[in-house]
Amino acid sequence: MLKLLRIIVVTVCCILICVLGTIYSFIRFKKPSNVGVMARCFGRLCPLFGLNVEHRFPEGVATYPRAVYIGNHQNNYDMVTISYMVRDRTVTVGKKSLIWIPFFGLLYWVTGNIFIDRENKSRAHNTMAEVAARINSDNLSIWMFPEGTRSRGRGLLPFKTGAFHAALTAGVPIIPVVCSTTHNKIDLNRWDNGKVICEIMQPIDVSNYTKDNVRELAQYCHDLMEKRIAELDAEIAQSGK
Repeated sequence: MLKLLRIIVVTVCCILICVLGTIYSFIRFKKPSNVGVMARCFGRLCPLFGLNVEHRFPEGVATYPRAVYIGNHQNNYDMVTISYMVRDRTVTVGKKSLIWIPFFGLLYWVTGNIFIDRENKSRAHNTMAEVAARINSDNLSIWMFPEGTRSRGRGLLPFKTGAFHAALTAGVPIIPVVCSTTHNKIDLNRWDNGKVICEIMQPIDVSNYTKDNVRELAQYCHDLMEKRIAELDAEIAQSGK
């Protein structure tokens, strides 16, 4: 019964956010701040899932320069956990098929996010070049999930290099964002689904890397994030939450 009630309430809330957010974003057509506003709206739904989400922001995050943010992509619950961490003037890069999701697809487009055609490598490469150009020309930051797909309990998957090529081309730092493990943690029939921690890590300077060793940069970021996720999981386990 609780699961059914949650599904109904969450569905209604998501539709309302999408509809009202689309109207709001049409008024402020593709303004970069739209994405963060909508992401935080979805993030506020976490109590409906019985989740206590702690959001950790480093000191001085408000003055961070434009950057490429990279997050771990676990499952559909990312929408109410790690999405809250999207900063102002940050847009995301997502697969073009998102446009066909009822209500959400239109919102995703009108807020100013960038679509990528993953099936066409040439177009995907051109999109990354466009992303790098827009970072500087429009004073934007970019948010990407470098795993390219949801991990669904398989741990932090290997990173694709698109986000790192964009950072190198634009000459901006990489900023990892991590979320503790949510796989198999959430039972919609359970009132309390415990604690989740989302954290923005320190910026990573990319000036010592080039396109020739971009995979080393991707692996370095992967290892840092993997280690931090394990630390967050251990912290939650120790607290018993």
